Amino acid sequence: MKKYKPLIIIFIVLVALGLIWALGQSTKKSNSENTPILFYGETCSHCKIVDQYLADNNVRARIKFQELEVFNNKTNAALLAKKAKSCGLDTTQGLGVPFLFDGQNCLSGSEEIINFFKTK
Repeated sequence: MKKYKPLIIIFIVLVALGLIWALGQSTKKSNSENTPILFYGETCSHCKIVDQYLADNNVRARIKFQELEVFNNKTNAALLAKKAKSCGLDTTQGLGVPFLFDGQNCLSGSEEIINFFKTK
């Protein structure tokens, strides 16, 4: 039995390290999933209002979020629709921008989005 004691300890340590690694991986994934996404259109006037607020208040340097253009990028537009559907929004008539998905909630329009960033 004494021969196996070191092996059992090594096994327990390896299992513990594996669990710690797995928990770290799931935390990384959930953090990236919770990164806000700001969807915008290149020629959208309301998006330019949000962009100006972000620039004037140095928001990009303080808060981590993604910015995805949807007018010229079908992949980004499809992601916008997916996030809107996850909030229970009807996407059959199209969606407007600016649009922010914060990981759980959907915000639409320059005023709502600026208010979101004001609270961060």
